Amino acid sequence: MMENSLGPFPLQIQQVQSDTAQNYTIYYSASGPGIDQDPKGLFYIERETGNIFATRAVDREQYPSFQIICFASTPDGYSPEIPLVHTIRIEDDNDNAPYFTQDVFEFCVPENSKPGVIVGTVTAEDRDEPSTLHTLLRYRIVSQNPPIIPAFSLHGETGVITVLSPQLDRELVSTYTLFIEVRDMGGQPFGLCTTGTAVIKIEDTNDNAPTFKQIQYETQVEENRVNVEILRVSVLDLDELGAPGSTAVYEIIRGNDDRSFEITTDRNTNEGILCVVKGLDYEGAKQRILVIAVNNEAPYMLAPHSQQVVQSTSTVVVNVLDVDEGPVFKPCFFRMDASECDEVGTSIGKYLAEDPETGNSEGICYKIAPGQCNWINIDEKSGEVRTIKALDRDLGEMKRGQCNITVLAIDRNGKTGTGTLQVVIQPCNRNFPRILKTDYIMCRDRKPICLTAEDGDIASYSMPFVYRVTDRNLASSWKITRHDEKSVYLSPRGDIPFGIYTIPVTVSDRSGKQGVTQIRVNYCNCVVPSECERMAFASSSVTLGVWAILAMILGSLLLLLILITICGCCGSGVMRRHVTDDCANHNLIISNTEAPGEEVMDHNIIPLQNTADQVGCGIKTGDQQTFEMVKGRGHTLESVRGGGHQTLGSVKEGGGGQPVMDTCRYSYSEWHNFTHPRLGEKVHLCRQDEEQKHSEDYPLTYNYEGKGSLAGSVGCCSDQHEEEALDFLDQLEPKFRTLAETCVKR
Repeated sequence: MMENSLGPFPLQIQQVQSDTAQNYTIYYSASGPGIDQDPKGLFYIERETGNIFATRAVDREQYPSFQIICFASTPDGYSPEIPLVHTIRIEDDNDNAPYFTQDVFEFCVPENSKPGVIVGTVTAEDRDEPSTLHTLLRYRIVSQNPPIIPAFSLHGETGVITVLSPQLDRELVSTYTLFIEVRDMGGQPFGLCTTGTAVIKIEDTNDNAPTFKQIQYETQVEENRVNVEILRVSVLDLDELGAPGSTAVYEIIRGNDDRSFEITTDRNTNEGILCVVKGLDYEGAKQRILVIAVNNEAPYMLAPHSQQVVQSTSTVVVNVLDVDEGPVFKPCFFRMDASECDEVGTSIGKYLAEDPETGNSEGICYKIAPGQCNWINIDEKSGEVRTIKALDRDLGEMKRGQCNITVLAIDRNGKTGTGTLQVVIQPCNRNFPRILKTDYIMCRDRKPICLTAEDGDIASYSMPFVYRVTDRNLASSWKITRHDEKSVYLSPRGDIPFGIYTIPVTVSDRSGKQGVTQIRVNYCNCVVPSECERMAFASSSVTLGVWAILAMILGSLLLLLILITICGCCGSGVMRRHVTDDCANHNLIISNTEAPGEEVMDHNIIPLQNTADQVGCGIKTGDQQTFEMVKGRGHTLESVRGGGHQTLGSVKEGGGGQPVMDTCRYSYSEWHNFTHPRLGEKVHLCRQDEEQKHSEDYPLTYNYEGKGSLAGSVGCCSDQHEEEALDFLDQLEPKFRTLAETCVKR
């Protein structure tokens, strides 16, 4: 059915028939949109013929199609056929003109843009059926305002607006208004059309350089005036006001080497404000000449077919007026360094001011404004700065490490000048490293002890630390192993007796400053330190009564009396001691050497020496006693602690005690008790070779060899090669003569 049909109505649009009408009487009916659904009554079907009629015109844009269902039935209600789905499509009529999507299109484009630059796109729509000639749209520019040379072009099919003119100058035309048209039917004259508006704003670019309105200015200012405005300068710029292309940026390009002047821009007026930021000195210069240049915030863009412009400058003459001024510090800001190690009252420098009129510091008094650093003072007459407190960067306001002080200088006329003094506290090596924990418990596993030192100085004066044991004797028993920059491990070098050791440990910091800490190590026979602590607690919990203390005192006095008596007797005995025949009869006198025996070349036999000058002195040192017999070949026979052996010194002394140097003289019983077990062991070894068999060359032992025995020397038990007289052996008792004859080589 055609849209907007003019009739006449009712208008037949279709007919439906059933093939069963030849055999039956068929009645037709229909249902669906336009019949019994909205819009109701738009269509109906004749009952007998099946003709479908429209009752009025239809708008396609409102109802593009209708889908109805047709029924065929007999008078008694029987339906010989299934219902038929029937679609009524409304054919489009070009009854809608195209329209623009916006009332006014607004676009922007920079001035001096090149031809072909896209400005924007206009769009229109049409309500008629898509993809038909009724909706095929075409665009065109109807007119341009202002009516000068066309500046833009409009693409007919896409609606894209591009730059046409190569000279878009915002300073000449800032806005263009385009009246545009859109038409359907492919732009044919009989198509429907609509007009619209496009406004194009020309954006400003910095294509106009600013220029000063005057090429020279003159002003004046009093000396020593600070932060005061002395002049305003203005420029002319054709670019858009307030835009980056017209905002002026001023700078002083000559005559301001000391930075006494400063020029800024007033954002409201675009003027340059010239100020004095440092006081001028009339005595130094009575006139200053400045050269000021101006630019824009945005970079300058050279317009097409134009020449490069020269930066605009202006000269400013500043006349300095003379006034009576106060003292002036030179420099006005001065820094002094003070060390933490400085003592109270140390001078760290002078801060002086001068009278500009006289050029010297005579008659000027100095003061520090109240409420400032309370650890610095300045001499009123000399200007010398001294410390009045001990400097410590860890205390109070000194934690900042510096202090800015305002110093006042007052001349004879009461004129005042100010200066700023900055005092900086420099760190120094004022602390030596200390080991905080000094008491330790070491169990029998001898697990190393970790020593950690602390230093209150900064890193450059503290770590790494160097540790060492100060006492040489203890250093041979204890060693230090490095752990990290601040810690070490302390451990014994070998087996040491249980007990409490006080070890002086020296710790040096990076700069060599050192401190000694006494480390107390309780070497305890325990598995864990807590066991030793319990034992110490148990022993410390025992208290002595008054009578016990009195008994200990009396016992000590009695022991002291006995010792004095013994020492007196021994002293008198030493004075009268000499070797007599009687002594020779009862003692084996220590001689330098024995007579040499037979030459024994078998190295499997262990030689035994016991010459007199090979006998060393016994040294008693409490828990360990040592008696050495030095062999001719440099070997040493030492007692081994804990091995069940005894030294000659221990046999004589019979126990521990304080270290005492022996006199190297022993009685026969002492010598016999010491040498008898060892000599037996040596003889037993001499009887065996490496396979634990008896040596063949060892002379067997006889009860009595007889006078003139050929046994000679003990042979393998001596390697002496020098013969010495042993006449004193003739004075021995009979039971020793056999041994003496054995030792004499015949």
